[in-house]
Amino acid sequence: MTPGSNIPLSTARITVDVAAPVRLDVSGLLLTADGKVRSDDDFIFYNQSSGPGVTYRSGGGAAPDAITVDTAAVPAGIEKIVVTASPDAAGQTFQGIEPTATLRDADGGAVLATFTPPRLGTETALVVMEIYRRAGQWKARAVGQGYADGLAGIATDFGVSVEEPAAAPPQPVAPPHPGTPPRTDVPPPPAMAPQVTLRDPAAPPAPPAPAAPAPGTGKINLDKGRVSLRKNQTVSLVKGGRPLLAQVKMGLGWEPAFRGADIDLDASVIAYGPQRDHVDSCYFGKLSILNGAVKHSGDNLTGEGAGDDEVIVVDLGRLPQEVTGLVFTVNSFSGQKFTEVAKAYCRLLDAASGEELVRFDLTNAEAQTGVLMAKLIRQYSGEWEMTAMGDFVKARTVRNMVKPAAQAL
Repeated sequence: MTPGSNIPLSTARITVDVAAPVRLDVSGLLLTADGKVRSDDDFIFYNQSSGPGVTYRSGGGAAPDAITVDTAAVPAGIEKIVVTASPDAAGQTFQGIEPTATLRDADGGAVLATFTPPRLGTETALVVMEIYRRAGQWKARAVGQGYADGLAGIATDFGVSVEEPAAAPPQPVAPPHPGTPPRTDVPPPPAMAPQVTLRDPAAPPAPPAPAAPAPGTGKINLDKGRVSLRKNQTVSLVKGGRPLLAQVKMGLGWEPAFRGADIDLDASVIAYGPQRDHVDSCYFGKLSILNGAVKHSGDNLTGEGAGDDEVIVVDLGRLPQEVTGLVFTVNSFSGQKFTEVAKAYCRLLDAASGEELVRFDLTNAEAQTGVLMAKLIRQYSGEWEMTAMGDFVKARTVRNMVKPAAQAL
């Protein structure tokens, strides 16, 4: 399998084991439609080896750890089971130790598929594979998403409350008896493997460490209301701790600069798969794509008038799973440069209420005919993130925007 590829499951009980030249810790998380666990009971790993329809099996260092899924026993509210892996040794990355996941028939042992995530480096944990339900059919998808903060980072991303135990203080060593030569045959104590401990739900959560994003960077959410982004800044489309899985509108607008001539700008959205592969484009010549999950309002030939010049409606909940990125672009079909445009902006709105959620205003223009305004990226937790781009390119049509937009994902 390759990243993003999927296969239907021909058997109800399957096992995923993950092997590497070093010992790995493998775990499974049961996720609902919002990409989160229902509770800490849905995190299946070495300290909690079973859950509804999902079990963990240790290989004991002689064989790979494995996650077994009995799809017939998975609760109705669970949409997918994510299988993860991390090196057992504290702080070790996947650099040079490519893991291979093997999907098997849990009862007969027959190999159904294998997957080796490519291009690994500083990752200390991976979402390797997911077993998911689609239209009543169970399937397996190769993922290969890396994390730099270990198994605890993955668990936290999917809604599990975890804590890393503090390292044990060094034990005092009695001095040798006078005249006794030092021991040389005592091996050093083994390094402590990272342990993920489920936090006591009755205990108060630890306060988060204060952190301020650097100017123009960082990630925020929508809890405090409307967000104004600067170039390269990212906002997570989360409000009240829950993903904003509803219809959103991307409004794009502009005005001619210095009371100049009419400018024919075209707003578009380009959909991509997990390997930056072009899935489809929605623009004035193709007003609906992805079975209506993305719709365009139609062409504005002048940019005149108050409010958004062109609007693209996106139903995030209806987007096919293979669509992992959307890039919103504006190009000058008439060939005029963006130095002749004033007040170019994009804004994200809640389609149901009309509430403006995120806004990005272009503060500087370049003498180019296209601009990548913003991108929406689906996270493996199911959440979407919007990043302001503001990158100018030479492109008069959406077809010419496909390649530079893919490179910017």
